[in-house]
Amino acid sequence: METLVELDKSLFLYLNNLGSSFFDPFWLFITHKFSSIPLYIFFVYLLYRNFGLQKTITALVVVAIMITITDQLSMFVKHSVERPRPCRELSIEGLGRFITRCGSYGYFSGHATSSFALAIYLGLIFKRTYKYFFPAIIIWALLVSYSRIYVGVHYPGDVLTGMLVGSMVGFGCYHLFKLISKRFIKPKPA
Repeated sequence: METLVELDKSLFLYLNNLGSSFFDPFWLFITHKFSSIPLYIFFVYLLYRNFGLQKTITALVVVAIMITITDQLSMFVKHSVERPRPCRELSIEGLGRFITRCGSYGYFSGHATSSFALAIYLGLIFKRTYKYFFPAIIIWALLVSYSRIYVGVHYPGDVLTGMLVGSMVGFGCYHLFKLISKRFIKPKPA
């Protein structure tokens, strides 16, 4: 376990130090929770355009459930494991680039969890509708996830765990959406 922790720290320092002050504003924008609001509005528009009001409302209710699950799960684990974030780790102080506010605990990344849950969920919903939607939304989720390493608040292990947990939650919520849609929603007229 000690070897994994040291590897995680080394990988963090390598990835985090790839940054430069020139790119800091971009990554600070990507990591900010409100920066994706226009994208979320676009997703709601695509849902409505392709599936109508009932299915859009259903999809959004499932998104609310999904985000609640990812948020609560990551917070529960953070406060159970109590692994300090890199920006709070004395052994790497002065070795990394820490360019944003720093919380207490980091394992595992809530940003990575929620962005991957949403990416998998919407990617599966739109996989037959838009050819490049799935790869595009995965790229968005990867950018959000990497931004947490870039700004110095998560180790790669925190992010990878968040990506994995988020993917599983997104997959499960997609199947919940399908189940509700099949049972309770009339098909949209052609």
